[in-house]
Amino acid sequence: MTDPARRRLLPLIGHPGGRSRATCRFRCGDACFHDAPNTSDNPYFGDVYSGVLSRRGALAAGLVTAGVSALVAVPAAPVLAGADRGASRGRPGFVPVAPNIDDVVTVPAGYDQRVVVRWGDPVVPGAPAFDFTAQTAEAQAKQFGYNADYVTFVKIDGRRGLLWVNHEYTNENLMFSGYTDGADADLEQIKIAMAAHGGSVVEVERVGRTGAWKLVTKGRRPFNRRITATTRMQLTGPAAGDRLLRTHADPRGTTVLGMLNNCSGGTTPWGTILTAEENFNQYFVGGEGVAEQAKPALKRYGIATSGDTRSHNRRFDRVDERFDLSKHPNEANRFGYIVEIDPFDASYVPRKRTMLGRFKHEAANTRTTTDGRVAVYMGDDERFDYIYKFVTAKKPRKGSRRHNDTLLDSGTLYVARLTGNSPAEEIDGSGALPFDGDFDGSGEWVRLCDSTRSYVKGFTVAEVLVHTRLAADAVGATKMDRPEDFEASPVTGKVYCALTNNSARTPEQADEPNPRAANKFGHILELTERRGDAGATSFGWKVPLVCGDPEDPATYYAGYDKSEVAAISSPDNLTFDRHGNLWISTDGQPGTIGTNDALHVMPVEGHARGALTTFATVPVEAECCGPFITPDQKTVFLAPQHPGEDGTVEAPTSTWPDGDFPRPAVVSIWHKGGKDIGSR
Repeated sequence: MTDPARRRLLPLIGHPGGRSRATCRFRCGDACFHDAPNTSDNPYFGDVYSGVLSRRGALAAGLVTAGVSALVAVPAAPVLAGADRGASRGRPGFVPVAPNIDDVVTVPAGYDQRVVVRWGDPVVPGAPAFDFTAQTAEAQAKQFGYNADYVTFVKIDGRRGLLWVNHEYTNENLMFSGYTDGADADLEQIKIAMAAHGGSVVEVERVGRTGAWKLVTKGRRPFNRRITATTRMQLTGPAAGDRLLRTHADPRGTTVLGMLNNCSGGTTPWGTILTAEENFNQYFVGGEGVAEQAKPALKRYGIATSGDTRSHNRRFDRVDERFDLSKHPNEANRFGYIVEIDPFDASYVPRKRTMLGRFKHEAANTRTTTDGRVAVYMGDDERFDYIYKFVTAKKPRKGSRRHNDTLLDSGTLYVARLTGNSPAEEIDGSGALPFDGDFDGSGEWVRLCDSTRSYVKGFTVAEVLVHTRLAADAVGATKMDRPEDFEASPVTGKVYCALTNNSARTPEQADEPNPRAANKFGHILELTERRGDAGATSFGWKVPLVCGDPEDPATYYAGYDKSEVAAISSPDNLTFDRHGNLWISTDGQPGTIGTNDALHVMPVEGHARGALTTFATVPVEAECCGPFITPDQKTVFLAPQHPGEDGTVEAPTSTWPDGDFPRPAVVSIWHKGGKDIGSR
């Protein structure tokens, strides 16, 4: 048998964007193998669907109102809090990790790493130990879920903290022996997969005085919690209770069970977690049986409305008929939201905040406006879809739990429209810079609605919030190359967006903010809002990084010498250190540049702007998720997701982390000399 730690990885020809066939199947339901849902000339498309949606009751087909749970309020931090304003603008000092195909987490010389928590580890006190051969849904609902993605850390004291981790989706081929498809799966396996979705709150403690962390396994652990695909949640905001959200089981349209495909997220200044529902469309069948007038909106979200919609790898409908749209046509409208969770209150009923819109949410990172309100930046992770911002109507109040629990239910939702400042003929899709030497321009945040008024002709407020993609089409938003994570620099306040890839963009569709056709490597967008205010409705933008092999002339590293930078492909999740360096994790390098996914770091200011280097790599066929750098800069948490995803239980392609079968996990990485992350 070939050693999976050393086997050669080659680009996977025919899989758009470089993802493996397994990722396409299990994460997003083969989205890239179908036409992009946004196939339109925006204004024309919007006019057509505005008419469809304005027919009252056209898409209509809701019970116990969740109680209000107290939030733990903390002071709203200013934009530059914790930043090292006097930091050097040079490159981080660590020795870069070389590209590799090893079945381990590789870190720089002088650093170490350890697994903190892995799939199946007990979370809730009293949970059974993990037994691969005797899994049950009851046990999984108390154990750490599958495919860790977004990771954030909340400090309890000097030695303890809480990790919140998203469980985006499940790889049933690696969870169950002999698994083929949801249509043939044992019903208990489907229930286990549902229990492995959602998220976990786990208490962790520091190992000695190091930057290593380990799972707390004894004691009360009052904050530990599992959230799954069946956890009761509350729909809040202006769309809650609308006819589009009512079902037979929930005639009031205010209560929904579970969250699905949660990818990235963010934290609020008042101490709660925002987690983002992404590829929810793949969990539903029966779209061919809904009313004809409802089908355009379903199709815009990637839900099949013709043919055999039950040829599906999961088939949650076999154990819960609400996933069959022919019986419950509004159920899909209840997914695709930002969900707010209080990590310090295990009884808190999660809130799906409709005011932040419904789409394939990837991120929800925040900045404080000049006048003290809060802006939330969000990407819609689909080819040719959009970037959004929400600004609260009110300011957080320190210590006011009731007030802070209302902040995300009123405000203004915007979508971005970007314009390049170079002549169109200079943007030919090759990736060649225009004559002015930058991909740059201006942009505006276009209003979609506030909590009482729609600014999109033909749409009510509820229609804007439930069918946000259609509303954004109608106002001519700019089609982007799969916008994923957002992160704001703690030093400058500039906002960065990861645009993962879009191999479907043609040369004729290239524009200055998306300057490369067949963009399988992705790029980074930098936004500078007017006067640095997160509440501004105009901004300037640049593209500081066009990813790929530095030897490819179509790549761009902010003008830095490309002989001194690392290759990078498919930027996904972002974070910053306090020095203002941008950290970028990837999803797709094995299929595009032939090496394991990685965590890279790139200065974005000063003479080293664009000097990208590799800090860590993850195991075979794993995506590099997270990352999160602790406020003291002593630890970076990473979440290697779906290691060995192209294998099976019987024929694994990875045995990370324990040497037997692959298990998604969270690891901590630290400097053995106690120095800050990024130091030599």
